[in-house]
Amino acid sequence: MEPDRTLNLLWRSRLGTPQGSRGPKQRVSVDEVIRAGIAVADEDGLPAFSMRKVADRLGLKLMSIYTYVPGRSELIGLMVDEVIGETPHPPHPDGPLRDRLAGVARHMWDEFHRHPWLLQVESSRPWIGPHGCARYEWQLEAMEGYGLADLEMDQVLTMVCDFTAGSARTSILARRTTEESGISDAEWWEANAPLLERVMPPGAYPLSGRVGTAAGEEYNAIGDPARSFRFGLDRLLDGVETLLRRLT
Repeated sequence: MEPDRTLNLLWRSRLGTPQGSRGPKQRVSVDEVIRAGIAVADEDGLPAFSMRKVADRLGLKLMSIYTYVPGRSELIGLMVDEVIGETPHPPHPDGPLRDRLAGVARHMWDEFHRHPWLLQVESSRPWIGPHGCARYEWQLEAMEGYGLADLEMDQVLTMVCDFTAGSARTSILARRTTEESGISDAEWWEANAPLLERVMPPGAYPLSGRVGTAAGEEYNAIGDPARSFRFGLDRLLDGVETLLRRLT
């Protein structure tokens, strides 16, 4: 089996950039193609992402893009690794493991909000590039020396990353809904409250009415994704601390 074509491009800084064998002489670099792809994905998201849009952004003909990268999937893999390397990984703080893991989660949360299309990537097999490897090393360093076995470190990291991705997806969807509708949650509720009061008379749903009213008054919205992320992360880290106590 031949090595994955994307791997050669991901590690181009060490292996050298593969030279295309077809099409006109290359006018731009692979790095420029990747940056153009990121810009297109940031603007349009991955469902609307196409090689033609990337080519248009660079002023190239569509087929010439394929002299730089084999295809759409490969380009997306290169884009993912590139954005992972955009922001330096901060030093892990001294002190409790929960503070370190919270830093790992917040770093990912910010990254998802800078590039929401990362949550639209459809691949269960990671693109193993230099920035992704450096990220994984940094994430594991956060847990080193606290008594977790290697597999426990991997499982804890998977749990934190999956939770963060899910929370970020909810946050980004809420923001997109507001932007696309042009109205806030509070404005939507004000417009629809009279109809809902007709079909939901007082006392019909006592628990949801009480809790929903308390939440609405606190958030002034249907929900508060950032607050839910912080709350959920704290409870998740409570569980990690319980695991550590069992190991000692």
